[in-house]
Amino acid sequence: MSFAPPISLRGVAIGGGTGLSTLLRGLKRYVALPGAPAPACPGGPCRLSDLAAIVTVMDDGGSSGRLREDFNMLPPGDVRNCLVALSEDEHMLSRLFQYRFGQGELEGHSLGNLFLAALDDLCGDFAQAVQHSSQILATRGRIYPVTTANVSLAALMDDGSHVHGETRITASKRRIQELYLEPEEAHPLPETLAAIQQADLISLGPGSLYTSLITNLLVRGIPEAIETSRATRIYICNLMTQANESLGLTASQHIQKIMQHSGERRLFDYALVNTAPISPQLLEQYAREGQTPIAADLEAIRALGVEPVTGNFLFEGTVLRHDYDRVAETMLQLAVKGRP
Repeated sequence: MSFAPPISLRGVAIGGGTGLSTLLRGLKRYVALPGAPAPACPGGPCRLSDLAAIVTVMDDGGSSGRLREDFNMLPPGDVRNCLVALSEDEHMLSRLFQYRFGQGELEGHSLGNLFLAALDDLCGDFAQAVQHSSQILATRGRIYPVTTANVSLAALMDDGSHVHGETRITASKRRIQELYLEPEEAHPLPETLAAIQQADLISLGPGSLYTSLITNLLVRGIPEAIETSRATRIYICNLMTQANESLGLTASQHIQKIMQHSGERRLFDYALVNTAPISPQLLEQYAREGQTPIAADLEAIRALGVEPVTGNFLFEGTVLRHDYDRVAETMLQLAVKGRP
C-alpha cells in the first residue's frame, strides 16, 4: 500500500504584541523537524516546512523604549516574545527571557531585551542579531523585523491634531483617523518580501489594530507583496474592542481600516471571527475598561470580498486570549483547501 507524502506548506505570520506570539505557539507544533514524521494535521498529514514571523518594531515605551533611546537600536520587546514562543524549551526560556530586574540601573529591563541589545551591538545590525538569537535558541521558525529603518509612529486624530510616538498614541483619548510613519520611507528586508512571495499561508493578527497590525502595512512593499501572493491569506479578528484603537468598530470595520491604510488593496481571502459566547465574569471585567466583544457582522465582511470563518476561538483565563491550537488548525485547513 502506498501512502501520499505529507502536504508541505510555507507559512508567514504578521503582527506584534501578545497576539503574534500567541499564534506562533499554535503554529510551531506543525513545523517539520529533521528526521521526524509529519505532525498530525487537520485533514491529513501536513507540515510547515517553513514558518516566518514578521514583527512590528515601532514601540517606544518601557524597556524597549529605553534601549531604543540609549543604544539607538530597534525596540526588541515584540521580537523577544516571538523568540520565546518559537523556542524549543519555551518554559525555561520564558522564565529567563521575561525576567525583569526589580532594582538598580537595570530596573524595568527584561533579560531578553538586554540579550538582543548585546547581540545588536556585537553584530552591528538588528536583523542579524535576531537571526543569531534564533539559532542560539533553536527556534522553530525565522523571525524578521518588518523593517530595519529607525522609524516611529504618528497619527492624525479625529480633532485634527497629530500625535507622535506609539506611547502617546495609545495614551491619547482621541480617535485615530490615520496612522503614518516618520519618516515615511521605510523598506522591508529582501528576505521578508521573499518569505511573503513564497508563502502558502499568510496571516495578519490578532493584535492591536493600529499599533500591532497596521504598522506593518505602512512599510513600503509589504501590502503589495501580500496582495499579489498566491497564498491563502487570513485575517484573525480580535475578540474585544480596545480603548482608543478600535472602540465601537465591528469586525468588518477592522478590515476596512486595514484596507484604507494599505491603499485599498485586497489582502484577505478569509477572516477568522469568534462567535462563541464569553463568560459573564470576563465580560464584566472588560466592560469596566469600556471594552466589548467585537460584533461579527458577517454579511458586511462578505461585501468586502472576504469570506468569514466562524467558530469558538476563545481561551478564557484571567484574561481573554485566542485558543492558539484551534486557530492554527483552522488556518491549516483553509491553506490545504486552497492548494491547487
